[in-house]
Amino acid sequence: MEAIAKTRHLKGSPRKTRLVIDLIRGENVSRALAILKFTDKRAAGPIEKTLRSAIANATYLAEQQNIAVDPDDLWVKTCFVDMGAHKNRRRMRPAPQGRAYRETRHYCHITIAVTSDDKPKTEKELKVEAAKARAADRPKKEKAPVKKAAPKKAKAEEVETPIVDTPVADAVETVAAENAAEVADVKNASTAAEAESNETKPADDAQEQINEETERQ
Repeated sequence: MEAIAKTRHLKGSPRKTRLVIDLIRGENVSRALAILKFTDKRAAGPIEKTLRSAIANATYLAEQQNIAVDPDDLWVKTCFVDMGAHKNRRRMRPAPQGRAYRETRHYCHITIAVTSDDKPKTEKELKVEAAKARAADRPKKEKAPVKKAAPKKAKAEEVETPIVDTPVADAVETVAAENAAEVADVKNASTAAEAESNETKPADDAQEQINEETERQ
């Protein structure tokens, strides 16, 4: 159900009246009346009367068409202000140095339409619904179990290097064995020489004693 109410040739400029009419556009009827009640503007009173007239028109049309309409379900669908006629009411205002300024009295027309149809969703509401739909379509990710870090050891364990049988390793082993054999031969030779020197030492001592005795004689 939709109803319209108009106020024509309202005293006041349309620019000042639009400041008030923009406050109730798209609002619920009860909220719009509360806004107009606490708005400190001269145009708020006539706009409130026009809004109440639109509510009364909607109720009257609903009764004629045998339709049940709750006034609290109505909301302001459209509202605008047009410029009215000046009615040739021009006044002269005195100005400095003997001059005169022409003063024009402004008038405006107010139009308000209310309806009980479903209110279209705003862009913000549509974005919120789209975001909810995308969130619902996404598969829920399973939470992976959290692995606990292993405790740090006080001392690092010694790493044993594995022994690999390779030709290079075999050659190194053979060279080491040959060197060990040569060292053993050298040691045996030195020990043999020491033994021989120890065997001949008593004979040398006896010969020295004989030489000393002969020199004494």
